[in-house]
Amino acid sequence: MEGNTAWVLASAALVLFMTPGLAFFYGGMVRSKNVLGMLMQNFFCMGLVSVAWALVVFSLAFGGEGRYIGDFAFVGLKTLGNVKTVIPSYKGDFALAVPAVAFCAFQLMFAIITPALITGAIADRMKFRAWVVFLGAWLVLVYAPVAHWVFAPAGWLFHLGALDFAGGTVVHINAGIAALAVILVLGKRRGWPNETMPPHSLPFTLLGTGILWFGWFGFNAGSALAANGLAAQAFLNTNNAAAAAMLGWLVVERLKGGHATTLGAASGAVAGLVAITPCAGYVGGLSPILIGFAAGAVCFLAIQLKFRLGYDDALDVIGVHLVGGILGSLMVGLFADRAVNPLGGDGLLFGGGLELLGYQAVAVLATVVWSGGISFVLAKVISGTIGLRCTDEEEAVGLDLTQHAETAYSFGELGSMGRTG
Repeated sequence: MEGNTAWVLASAALVLFMTPGLAFFYGGMVRSKNVLGMLMQNFFCMGLVSVAWALVVFSLAFGGEGRYIGDFAFVGLKTLGNVKTVIPSYKGDFALAVPAVAFCAFQLMFAIITPALITGAIADRMKFRAWVVFLGAWLVLVYAPVAHWVFAPAGWLFHLGALDFAGGTVVHINAGIAALAVILVLGKRRGWPNETMPPHSLPFTLLGTGILWFGWFGFNAGSALAANGLAAQAFLNTNNAAAAAMLGWLVVERLKGGHATTLGAASGAVAGLVAITPCAGYVGGLSPILIGFAAGAVCFLAIQLKFRLGYDDALDVIGVHLVGGILGSLMVGLFADRAVNPLGGDGLLFGGGLELLGYQAVAVLATVVWSGGISFVLAKVISGTIGLRCTDEEEAVGLDLTQHAETAYSFGELGSMGRTG
């Protein structure tokens, strides 16, 4: 157990590192007047989610053996430090090979980064206090139930037979559809789509991509919850899918626009990481490369929808995370192979028929309906009470100054040689 625990704790640290990576990935893509606002929305998740997780969210997500929601057995993390404590529904073939407290720490990091993904869609225009309220309510009303349905063996989607190795539904579809719901209430940025709003620092975005790619090994390989061959398979699958997706995105981008861009390379890699997440511990061989390449091409085409349909997804959360999460979750139904993971299933292309694909579709639909519906209502309630969106004047000045009284850069105070005065 000691080796497994060491791997899971190291993986938890890698997953936590993904949130600062995401902050830089998104932060580089916004205008300079909003970069601290973006970084703050992401870093704040590390604070509020950690406390809420300890108070009640972990218990609701993984306590008890109910089909739809956990219980209050672990409120305040009581008894979790006892070496004899077990998570109730993890038994038999699904018994944990690590202490319950290590599992709690690992799952906390998933809960932190999931709502942080939403911030890319709402960039440049959401009040910080509105984000604080939305985040707290969303954790309890959306994240906890969906995590219980899919990850806990007692959950109804897990029990049905839907497979999600590391969060295609719980993380990516969940955050992606929530992002769409919020921006439908929030509205478009001032000047979008007629005004150009170029990324202020693509090096930041590429740095963030590298951190995300690195951290994703903990995200996916750590979800084996043991230092074993399945973790190694998930590790390799993660890398190969990201690599293939980068190529897939760049091929389509080059054919459509005439150039292969650094932003395209970064976005393509992330699309592949998203798509392989639900598949990572269920597929092998060339399957992750096929999944990744498809994700890169499909997600590139998906981001064009915002211009046709008129929703302002500032940093393409919907095109990458919602579409990539749906694609990856359905790909499990095609490429899953019991030879890789006997606790999984066989997909259509490995002799399993349509059954698993059907279960995956049910999981996708359930997550979209629940998360999308509750997120839309939450956004409406906040909009009608404390207000969801900054004023036009605040938006013009930027979130850094209006929400946090800070600026990321002070170049205007320097002389031509970098000296003041």
